[in-house]
Amino acid sequence: MSETRQTEDSDTSGRPPAEHAAFATGAGGQHFTIVVALFVTVLMISNICATKGVQFFTHSHLTLGPLNILPITTDGAFFMFPLAYVIGDVLSEVYGFKAARRTIYIGFSMLALMVICFEIAIRLPAANFYQDQAAFKAVAGTTPQLVLAGLAGYVIGQFLNSITLMLIKEKTKEKHLWARLLGSTVASEFGDTLVFCSIAATAIGINTWGDYFNYVLVGFIWKTLVEIMIMPISYRWIAFLKKREPSYAPLARAAIYS
Repeated sequence: MSETRQTEDSDTSGRPPAEHAAFATGAGGQHFTIVVALFVTVLMISNICATKGVQFFTHSHLTLGPLNILPITTDGAFFMFPLAYVIGDVLSEVYGFKAARRTIYIGFSMLALMVICFEIAIRLPAANFYQDQAAFKAVAGTTPQLVLAGLAGYVIGQFLNSITLMLIKEKTKEKHLWARLLGSTVASEFGDTLVFCSIAATAIGINTWGDYFNYVLVGFIWKTLVEIMIMPISYRWIAFLKKREPSYAPLARAAIYS
């Protein structure tokens, strides 16, 4: 196929589109470690920031039935969580479900380790000259409720993201990348937001149904819109990696979800 016949729906790596196979690199890709490190870093920062409840337009009050439109209620990680799913899209699209699943497990383990280390540090006896024990506990400490919310939302959201993207990729092969990114975004962000908010709401001070629905809808809509807005960046990043991963090749159907 000549270059002039390739459309923007074709493989963004510049290769001719594969008509009968989905491609993947696997965890052996030369840039895989860097992508995983970035993913875990964003994930850990997000889970720390998410312990803070945030409200915008606090001087305005607008309701629609049980839903509080204003003020807007969210958490301190509203600007970080979408990035984790963008990286998750890259992992699934370029490296395949098996590599993405490995990364999800790594991220889960690092989150659990972070919580354990913070808890140990909080419980260690403070030095006489250390005056910030209460502040340290307030920032680094968390409750079992928030730990459960973060881990449950993360696992469900990331697996939905990867599985949805791979299901669509199995049908579209290397075409229609936008459909894979959009479909996986909607599924994963809704699953993550619903699970996390349902478990964590009361732990960060959300005690009414109106604020809860606001929390869920604002989180879902915001994260989805952010991923859509930065989709051109996802396209370029995916294209960059596909061009530079020599092992990016057709993946047997039996190996897609292995």
